Amino acid sequence: MQQGWTLPWLAALLPGLMGLLVCGSDFQHHRYEDMVRALFAVQSECPYITRIYSIGRSVEGRHLYVLEFSDNPGIHEALEPEFKYVGNMHGNEVLGRELLIKFSQFLCEEYRAGNQRIMRLIHDTRIHILPSMNPDGYEVAARQGPEFNGYLVGRGNSREIDLNRNFPDLNALMYYYEKTNGRNHHLPLPDNWEQQVEPETLAVIKWMQNYNFILSANLHGGAVVANYPFDKSRDPRIRGRTTYAATPDDKIFRKLARTYSYAHSWMHKGWNCGDFFDEGITNGASWYSLSKGMQDFNYLYSNCFEITLELSCDKFPPASALPREWLGNREALVSYLEQVHHGIKGMVYDENNNPIGNAEISVSGINHDVTSGVDGDYFRLLLPGTYTVTASAPGYVPSTSTVTVGPAEAIQLHFYLKTAPKQNLKVKPHNGKKNLSSPKAPLKLGPR
Repeated sequence: MQQGWTLPWLAALLPGLMGLLVCGSDFQHHRYEDMVRALFAVQSECPYITRIYSIGRSVEGRHLYVLEFSDNPGIHEALEPEFKYVGNMHGNEVLGRELLIKFSQFLCEEYRAGNQRIMRLIHDTRIHILPSMNPDGYEVAARQGPEFNGYLVGRGNSREIDLNRNFPDLNALMYYYEKTNGRNHHLPLPDNWEQQVEPETLAVIKWMQNYNFILSANLHGGAVVANYPFDKSRDPRIRGRTTYAATPDDKIFRKLARTYSYAHSWMHKGWNCGDFFDEGITNGASWYSLSKGMQDFNYLYSNCFEITLELSCDKFPPASALPREWLGNREALVSYLEQVHHGIKGMVYDENNNPIGNAEISVSGINHDVTSGVDGDYFRLLLPGTYTVTASAPGYVPSTSTVTVGPAEAIQLHFYLKTAPKQNLKVKPHNGKKNLSSPKAPLKLGPR
């Protein structure tokens, strides 16, 4: 892992100019076997910076393959953030799938060509790319092809379940906790949740449990807009009306959405597919309310900030449209990935310099905490400004620091927590007997 992440500069793009010379023959739609071959071809071409692993299987038994890019594949390095791109959640929305296959090839080719910007990304970031979350649905859509594909044919998995309406609904619990001063992060899953979700959804949730993802994007089609949380409205829906549902991190989410939109060749212009979205971005609930979606689940269950990228009017564009779509999205895919390096990051240690996992990092004025990973490292996306940050963990005295965040690389802020003093239990005589009971534990909010 290299030190000193900096903002991209124009000269960093020069080694990639050859990539502009794309031709239609380089682009095609990939059926499942073709996609697998393409991913393994990248891994074979760049074996020292890539790894392929499966997070599970679809209903019909197809692997959900992830291609990882890192200078140390398969290893989490302390203070190196984890990032993910997810495509093809809706099986008939195929552009994201093709873009992520092409993006994987691009990362490999540019790394080998010595592109300093891409080399820095791969050295300082652990990148996970899941081109198809719904391979079964894709095969249904692909059998019809781009010319005859219906708006909903192949959208769901093989059981015709919409995977973006299939995650546990943590919004309702969050909105209740907002009124009762309850937890504001890592909300508990309901009982028997594993029996309530599809295999593809289960695989993604387990994936999130195994990796401390910090930033993510979910690639869709059917519109051209960068959509950010919350997707679910706080208020009961009234016919004909939509309501903005802001997260505590609304400003940073708007910044993330703008990053993609303005780096995209035409998303930021607003008018696309007969709709207008100012700056090419929208709050999900302000567009239309959606329950049990993946981006809200990421924010409420993990440390991960995720947005949903709607990338094409045509859900299944012809292969001839893919070169233009790639050139329109390539810089945006890189620029958005670079956002994982903004804000603050650091280690949480005890008095003996042992890392403390699952410590809570809270920022004054933002009612959403994040936690340190198992290695004691934490990452907190923030806009430029001055913040008061507190680290706390059970059994330790909380520690607070003030930090000023700039527009470039993440500021490192480490915490050293002292062990909390043990309570001095006084033994008081009562009716001739000693009271040996310990003080009552503080009441914990929440179902557990």
